[in-house]
Amino acid sequence: MKQPAPHVLIVDDEEHIRRIMSIMLTKRGYRCTTAAGGEEALAAVDREGADAVLTDLMMPGIDGLGLLRRLKETDPDIVVVVVTAFATMETAIEAMKAGAYDYISKPFNEDEMTLVLEKALERRRLIDENRRLKKEIGEREDSGSFLGESPAMRRVFGMIAKAAESKATVLITGESGTGKELAARSIHMNGPRRERPFVAVNCGAIPQNLMESEFFGHVRGAFTGADKAKPGLLTEADGGTLFLDEISELPLEMQVKFLRVLQEEEFRRVGENAPRKVDLRVLAATNKSLPQEVREGRFREDLFYRLNVVRIEMPPLRDRREDIPALALHFLAEAATRNGLGPKRFLPAALKVLAGQSYSGNVRALRNIIEQAAVMSDGEIIGPDDLFFAGPPAPQQDPGETPGDGPPSLVRLPPGLMDLKAALRQVTAETERVIIGRALASVAANRTQAARLLGLSRRALITKIQTYGL
Repeated sequence: MKQPAPHVLIVDDEEHIRRIMSIMLTKRGYRCTTAAGGEEALAAVDREGADAVLTDLMMPGIDGLGLLRRLKETDPDIVVVVVTAFATMETAIEAMKAGAYDYISKPFNEDEMTLVLEKALERRRLIDENRRLKKEIGEREDSGSFLGESPAMRRVFGMIAKAAESKATVLITGESGTGKELAARSIHMNGPRRERPFVAVNCGAIPQNLMESEFFGHVRGAFTGADKAKPGLLTEADGGTLFLDEISELPLEMQVKFLRVLQEEEFRRVGENAPRKVDLRVLAATNKSLPQEVREGRFREDLFYRLNVVRIEMPPLRDRREDIPALALHFLAEAATRNGLGPKRFLPAALKVLAGQSYSGNVRALRNIIEQAAVMSDGEIIGPDDLFFAGPPAPQQDPGETPGDGPPSLVRLPPGLMDLKAALRQVTAETERVIIGRALASVAANRTQAARLLGLSRRALITKIQTYGL
């Protein structure tokens, strides 16, 4: 996918210098804007931003150093290269101390100028990418893990794979905690926009009076308190993916504006008359029934159809119980590392109890239960008594059902210390096979680590692997 051309602001009080530099850089693939002085340059940055600024040092009014300092006050990471006919060491040092990336001297060489500019823009790109990755890593720490081998999850993975390579809008539905944002991230990371930003926003978390400014941005002076320009989330996601979580929380007025973004691929910043083009992949999610919201007049039907080109339904955890052991083992290892704990392991009976719960909060609730157990349990063993549930357990399995028909029934444990052998006898062969398989998968088939997780000797684990043909 073609990335947007870098935008360079050229600032010089001599018109022919601005024209020559603009021609040179346009020929090299840059998008150029020019300004005749510091005041005009500040207004241009407020109005439409810039990826880099090339500025003369000696100008009337706000000179190059003054402009550099003013720009750095509002955006410390902005790339500024100074151009001067007075290339002494003193002026170079002063510009670098003020935050300039580099300087070039007049008369400038075209190759030298573009090389300096390319390096400066690469530095800015790395800064932005580093900030984006840190943000994504922080978000992922709170979202659980996208694991599963159940038929329900295999269907989801198949739909994600097909959706990722397309340009279609995707509506992801499902209960809270089922992993809707993780599905959106997976679509982005497996598609052609994977190298571009993924911007996730919870529509219900933005105050209605700030929503238009947050999404579309604003120019300086657009409203009281707008003392500087703001690019907005659409600009941040340009070339990449915009994920609108809880899309049903958008007020009707904003729904109209987003419909225009989807139809025309353009938007207007607050306080701006001219539209701006934007290249976005839009993914949306909701835990509500949008058809019901449409019928009750809270959601626009035309926007619903624009969003509902591809629909992916995330299954609740109660419909994919066979994934619970693998998720539990992953979350336990994650919680132990995050909280600085030693190795922890489940008794098989604890895994069986986990598989029998209803989880109104789905994967997110399972993760919280296991982190609580990891932190509060004594020693390395986590048994059923270490697990605390907010909701009721799932209905018990009927005696006539086979192990693969549904979730195993809860283990009835005697009071006091648990007899591990007695607990093991209560676990069906199929359930034991599944638990051992998930344990092996969670540690990349390392038998020693899997044995430690399961509370078995390595020899006993090898015997069971052979017995079940794993």
